[in-house]
Amino acid sequence: MLSRRRLLRAIACWCIALSTLFFASPSFAIGGKLPSLDQPAPEFTLPTNTGDGEIALADLRGKWVILYFYPKDFTAGCTLEARRFQQDLPKYTAQNAQIIGVSADSVDSHAEFCDSEGLKFPLLADTTGKVSKAYGSWLGNLSVRHSFIIDPNGILRATFVKVNPAIHSTEVLSRLTELQATVF
Repeated sequence: MLSRRRLLRAIACWCIALSTLFFASPSFAIGGKLPSLDQPAPEFTLPTNTGDGEIALADLRGKWVILYFYPKDFTAGCTLEARRFQQDLPKYTAQNAQIIGVSADSVDSHAEFCDSEGLKFPLLADTTGKVSKAYGSWLGNLSVRHSFIIDPNGILRATFVKVNPAIHSTEVLSRLTELQATVF
């Protein structure tokens, strides 16, 4: 049986997902104004679950970045989404892409989540919501389920606001392949 805390997290996750499905638009989505495509992506530096300190977008130049925001560790939709990204990780790696997950959860929560789910990509702790806000992905005290593809030069190339966790990684991988064929 779900604990009260996990049940509340699951309800919050579903509410955000449903709101995003019904009210999202290309330039403004639940969570705020999205950054503009074909412009430099908002810079960030956040602590990571890996114990290696922090990760900055600037440190990832030369790689494609799949930056995905999600509401909470250990919730049904967020766990499914993370598992799908992990399942496809070798495909992303083969395409010179780094997956980065971001939520308001703590570094310790992220570390437990990665250990529990066998995740081999970093999760960043945006506990104040500053980065989530810069990406139009903040609602109250949670990150909203949005994803972004950033090219090796730090330019934002794709935005996903209507995210279905079960198929999202496949959608992102397909769009990444298209972008790599046309942008570079």
